[in-house]
Amino acid sequence: MTDRPAVLVTGLGATTPLGGDVASTWSAMLAGRPGVRALTDTWAEELPVRIGAAVAVDPQDVLQRVRARTLDRSQQLALIAAQEAWADAGTPAVDPERLAVVVASGVGGVVTLISAYETFRDKGPRLVSPHTIPMLMPNGPAATVGLEFGARAGVHAPVSACASGSEAVAVALDVLRAGRADVVICGGTEAAIHPLCVMAFANMRALSLRNDDPAAASRPFDKARDGFVMGEGAAILVLETEQHARARGAKVYAELAGAGITSDAHHIAAPEPTGAGAARAIQLALRDADLAPTDLNHVNAHATSTPLGDVAECLALRTSLGAALDGIPVTAPKSMTGHMLGAAGAVEAVTTVLAVNEGVCPPTINIDDPDDDVDIDVVRFEPRKLQPGAAITNSFGFGGHNVTLAFREASA
Repeated sequence: MTDRPAVLVTGLGATTPLGGDVASTWSAMLAGRPGVRALTDTWAEELPVRIGAAVAVDPQDVLQRVRARTLDRSQQLALIAAQEAWADAGTPAVDPERLAVVVASGVGGVVTLISAYETFRDKGPRLVSPHTIPMLMPNGPAATVGLEFGARAGVHAPVSACASGSEAVAVALDVLRAGRADVVICGGTEAAIHPLCVMAFANMRALSLRNDDPAAASRPFDKARDGFVMGEGAAILVLETEQHARARGAKVYAELAGAGITSDAHHIAAPEPTGAGAARAIQLALRDADLAPTDLNHVNAHATSTPLGDVAECLALRTSLGAALDGIPVTAPKSMTGHMLGAAGAVEAVTTVLAVNEGVCPPTINIDDPDDDVDIDVVRFEPRKLQPGAAITNSFGFGGHNVTLAFREASA
């Protein structure tokens, strides 16, 4: 593996239920502040689920109104996060033919699609916006970011449900290792808090019904967990080959050391109960990064707060990491952010990078009574200092998609 170029993280951007940028998101996460709130839309009054984790800063308060009107909300969020990440990276001078984009979404422009149909039905076909197709297509966020920065080395949009954001980062790693680009802007975005989406998930019995206490509704690994909370947001990472980053004197957060991707072939929505596929993704990521379980100082768990999923992930961690797991702090950010679907993996990649860079693990909130089947060291109540080392972050999605990313401190 020594002949492969090292891949470094040089820029971060995010807009989440905890804050409108990386700094505010990270500080809220370290403080254990929840981003789940009651939904104030009138349509929510009629639904059994009336809570969600909308972004803390509305994208239309950030973007120019004329531009925002031609972008789906998922595209707006991706653009805001990408602009922050690019600026954070120092606006790299890169040949456009050596700049690529990989931005994913699990659902895409679903709100645009539904709204356009309502316009068609209620006001007639001539009032359907000519921007509808570019706004609803799944590659819309990736295309929006690619156009913003003039990327000509390829614009990609992997879709793997709730693993999409992490898979985008894994694809970006492959692009850089293959020599197809020097810089890749990658990440995930999602904006699907809409009555149809909420009701569809609710009818699957996937969502928490804790309407009377939104802040406590997302409770990974707790005995009283009853489902996830829908969130929205976006996160973007700027990745570069080490040669390109060092040549321009870039600030470096961490190294993206490896990735593992597997599939369960078990069920379209339910997790494989033994966590076997997830365990293989973790093992593949460690092998790809040339890491041993004992090299890890932190695990960012997918942990959505569902009864079956959280236990399956614990089994996967135990299978893949063995006895080393007993000494590894684990955190579950969805206890604060809710589940941002296709954006979740990207947001948690950003926070994992920050954990490695700053040597601190955010707490998991709302664990009042840990599940008896959760035999892992979940960080609760307060952040925990970390020893120098590496970290992994897991993402799993409907369809049996499993993605694990491995980050480590970058060499001087």
